[in-house]
Amino acid sequence: MTSTFTDPPGGVPGAAAPPAVMAEGVSKVYGSGDAAVHALRGVSVGFARGAFTAIMGPSGSGKSTLMHCLAGLDTVTSGRVVLGDAEITGMGDRQLTMLRRDRVGFVFQAFNLLPTLTAEQNILLPLELAGRKPDRAWFGHVVDVLGLGDRLRHRPSELSGGQQQRVACARAIVARPEVIFADEPTGNLDSQAGAEVLGFLRASVREMGQTIVLVTHDPVAASYADRVVFLRDGEIVSEIVQPTPEAVLDRLKSLGA
Repeated sequence: MTSTFTDPPGGVPGAAAPPAVMAEGVSKVYGSGDAAVHALRGVSVGFARGAFTAIMGPSGSGKSTLMHCLAGLDTVTSGRVVLGDAEITGMGDRQLTMLRRDRVGFVFQAFNLLPTLTAEQNILLPLELAGRKPDRAWFGHVVDVLGLGDRLRHRPSELSGGQQQRVACARAIVARPEVIFADEPTGNLDSQAGAEVLGFLRASVREMGQTIVLVTHDPVAASYADRVVFLRDGEIVSEIVQPTPEAVLDRLKSLGA
């Protein structure tokens, strides 16, 4: 699969626009008393619209917890999370379900495809569940960029790991979400398949204006992003704009990762 894109002339794409999603003073505590675990400690950070941002840090730094709070998959102990024009902090379960269905896309390490459905059916399933008709021109464009045109009638068991993850990426983006959250999306892939998926995610930002927040432990994966935010012990401690694998690795080493 090949995809073309052009890097923007310096800086982070979308950095001047209001953030697509942001945390303000977000803390997350699991348990209580002596057993309390402070996963996030007053985190304030914004993620630019139309940009690709990676979140990194040592094991236990809070990077996955932050993503779950930003995506409405977990509640915060204090602070607020705003997605677009909606404060999601304090929303009820039904509101959060609708927000995740209509405004957020997800790509996880596990592909989460339904084995009885074809690739096309898996891609269109979220729209079907939401009662929305697909934009066939947009669907065709996403499928073309991902190189899935000759795999649409195949079931997951008939696809390679890289192809399955590309189907998962297509499923996330075809509904035109405001933000796609990707949690270790290349964790189950070999280096070539992982590079294809990361190349698509970057191209979706450059060519389609998508906003992506990626959680990863891999410096090479993070180098596909426009910006890398580093956490340690539940706090934002550093960031790099226009990262390289070497710069990311050096920063992780300085954080004890």
